[in-house]
Order: sequence, then structure tokens, then C-alpha cells
Amino acid sequence: MEGEGSHEDVEMEVEQEREPSSSSSAAMKRFGLKNSIQTNFGDDYVFQIVAREDWTSMAVSLSSNAVKLYSPLTGQYLGECRGHSATVNHISFNVPSSPHIFCSSSSDATIRFWDTRTFHQVSFINAGPSEEIFSFSFGGPADNLLAAGCKSQVVFWDWRTMKKAACLEESHMEDVTQVHFVPGHQNKLLSASVDGLMCLFDTSGDINEDDHLESVLNVGTSIGKVGFCGDSNQKIWCLTHIETLSVWDWKESIMEVNFEDARSLTSDRWTLGHVDYFVDCHYSMDENRLWVIGGTNSGTLGYFPLYCKSSQGGASTIGSAEAVLLGGHAGTVRSILPMSPLSGRITQSQGIFGWTGGEDGRLCCWLSDEAFDSNRSFISSALVAKVQKNSRNSRHSPY
Repeated sequence: MEGEGSHEDVEMEVEQEREPSSSSSAAMKRFGLKNSIQTNFGDDYVFQIVAREDWTSMAVSLSSNAVKLYSPLTGQYLGECRGHSATVNHISFNVPSSPHIFCSSSSDATIRFWDTRTFHQVSFINAGPSEEIFSFSFGGPADNLLAAGCKSQVVFWDWRTMKKAACLEESHMEDVTQVHFVPGHQNKLLSASVDGLMCLFDTSGDINEDDHLESVLNVGTSIGKVGFCGDSNQKIWCLTHIETLSVWDWKESIMEVNFEDARSLTSDRWTLGHVDYFVDCHYSMDENRLWVIGGTNSGTLGYFPLYCKSSQGGASTIGSAEAVLLGGHAGTVRSILPMSPLSGRITQSQGIFGWTGGEDGRLCCWLSDEAFDSNRSFISSALVAKVQKNSRNSRHSPY
């Protein structure tokens, strides 16, 4: 961990407890906090955690408008990048052909490119005065486009020349909180907004709204986060700012599942208190399974599986928590970086289940089953989570 400031080790007796059985027939083991180190962010929030594909570094965006880098395998502090003058809304290592570069977008109207070897800014894009950039994504038919979600606009640049390629101003009426090129369909761009709409664009050729807006999906309330799932990423999961959850098929332009009472359903699926908010969703392509990750205001997290009705019938529901991260945080959790699957063998992550960060300023590392007995030395600077499976309240707006 970062070698600044003091830290405090908190000793608690390890507790193991089996969740009562339910219709989802999932058995869960959970362990309380053994030791933890308070990462020295002062009063800063942790907004987002992302990692390089080879796990050599991870970036952590903070409410101080800085981005700090760490080793996800050891927790070693590597350095920090400063330059933004307003909130950092999104960070990503997914920069084409640039393994040492990560990007950050901000309410200061810029997308900045950083070299992880020197921690210096190497380039930037400015969206213009009084603009904000909430999200960005790389893609396009030639993998040359950088799309950004701004104030009621979706803007495109050619990242190779840094020249603006298009600006779509009529599809959304309010802040565009999310833009994502669809994995495996790089000419398709999905945007989502506070206006409650998700729009799908074809980015081939000269992009304009008359010819390239393919479909509009009306969620009906302000959208916070979206992602993809399904065999060919044809499904969209959608979390809203009022904590509802829905699943859509973008190819068919239909909503398949809508959990307006998602918090109540998940709260009934464990004994650890009311689920106050959702942090994210996690999709396993190997298992073709989707989990929604819910949290409490005291910092406990649970992975709840979604069971969507099939063509053979049956009701859609949310199952009992299959993993619980307990005792690491003292406030709302804002970001989760998964490093290992909920089931199956662990390879490159060295037994680390993942990292979490939140409004308490803590950056917490969690160990998986296979590392618990074989890597006890790591516990002095980590939290322990162990899972076994049979068979907006007070938080800041997430954009």
C-alpha cells in the first residue's frame, strides 16, 4: 500500500455463518474482517477502480480530481496523475494499441491521456467551454473513434488525429451518463442518459442522427450505469439512479426483465440488512450468468444472481447472495474491480477476489477461497472474503 500517513489494524474475530436456504439453493460462507489498512486518501472518495489487462497496474480515481496507480497484485503504490480541475467521471485502460496509456474524462471538459510509466499527461481532447464529459469509449468500424457522453450530446473524435468527427445533439435531452461501443459489434454505440433513454447508433460512414440512429429504448427514469451480457453481448443490463434494474435485448429492441423492486428483492435474500443501493453488475461469459452487486450504507456488499425467465416459462427473480464482502468499508462503496470468478480456478490473480473503493476513502483487497490458507501472509494488508456455492441515499451521483 501507499507509504503515506498512518494506518490502523483492526482485529476482529473471524465469523463464519451459513445463509438460510432459499429457492435459489445457494449456500454461502462469509468471513469477517481480520486485518485492514486505511489507505491514506484523507477525506477523499474513491470513485472508480480499473486495471490493465495484464494486471500490472490499476488506476483509482479520487474526489480530489487525481488518479492514483497501484499494483493490483501487491497493493504497492506506483504514482499519481494530476491535471484535471474538476470531477474525474470515468477512467479506462482500453486505449487501442497503447498498452502504457490510460485515459480519464472530467467535468472540466477534457479527456486526458496519461503514460503509466512516467505518470505524465501525453495528450488531451477538449470538448469546449462549459462542457462536461461523463463517459467515453473507443471503437468504431476501423477502431479509430473515441466517443464521449457530454451534456445532452454524444461527440466523436478520430483519436489518431484528435479531430472531431461528429456531434449528435438531438437524441438526448439531458446529461449522457454512459457511452459504450458494443463488444464484438464495434460499429455499434450505445448511449444512456439522465433523460431515461438508451440510444443505439451505427457509427459506419459519416455519422448523423437521421441515418445512424437505429433504435431508442425508453427506460423511463434517469440511467446511471449500463453494460452488456449474453452469448454475443446482445443483452443490456441497466441500473438507474432510483435503484431499479432491467435487462434489454438491443437487437430486438425489447425489455426482457424489469425489477422495479430490486432493492426489496435483494434485501429479502440475505440477513445482513437492507440493500440501500447497487454498485454494479457482474457478468460471467463462461457461465453465462449475471449478478447485481448491492450494498448497505455501512459498507457490506453482496453478489445477487439474476434468474431471467426462459422461453419455457417461469418467473424472473433475484436469488440469494452468493458472495458477501463484509467488514472492509465503513460507508457507501462506489466501485468494484473483480479479479477472480465467483467459481472456478484462479490463475493470474494470485488468489485475489478483487478490490473495492468507496466514500470512506478506503481501498480494500479481498482474498478468495484458494488463497485463504495458502497465502495468510497477505492478510496483514488485505481483507478476507470466502465463498462456497452448492451445485441512493447518501451517496454522490455516480456520474
